[in-house]
Amino acid sequence: MFTLAFTRRFSMSHRLLALQSGKCGIPHGHNEYVTVRLVARNPQPLDGEANMVTPFHAAKKRWHAWIDHRVDHTLQLAARDPLLTYFREQEPEQLDRVLVTPGDPSTEALAACFMAKVSAFLAEQGADLTCTEVRIEETPTNTVIFDGDPAGVLPRDGFPDPPWWHRADDSINDL
Repeated sequence: MFTLAFTRRFSMSHRLLALQSGKCGIPHGHNEYVTVRLVARNPQPLDGEANMVTPFHAAKKRWHAWIDHRVDHTLQLAARDPLLTYFREQEPEQLDRVLVTPGDPSTEALAACFMAKVSAFLAEQGADLTCTEVRIEETPTNTVIFDGDPAGVLPRDGFPDPPWWHRADDSINDL
């Protein structure tokens, strides 16, 4: 079976409140790499003509556009972060640049949200592809790999049904 893998770099900032640790409790940034791995739902032998599962540009276009235009240079915050109140009251025009996760915006949470989002994009496109893995390199020494069902690991309390990560739109929050 063939696996198609696409990597994209993005810059982001976040803060983690739950651990109450000094460094990560202050907004800080990372340059991250996200790699998605896609496989055909119904693998077929090569056809002797094009000899590909699907053209790369078709498989990655929607995903890369979302990363480039919606995720790159966002501030990632937990849904309970008091900074959201600040943005609502003082800088509402910036809310479209705030990615909101259930709980802290850890790399683990982001990987699960990204798995759900790329899966929603593929389903909307009617693609014969499924995402089997999302890999996020937070730093050169810290990487998270997610290969499960996002619904089984992401909390849903306080988010609409479906939350932004399950919708095939450009959303990064439900504010």
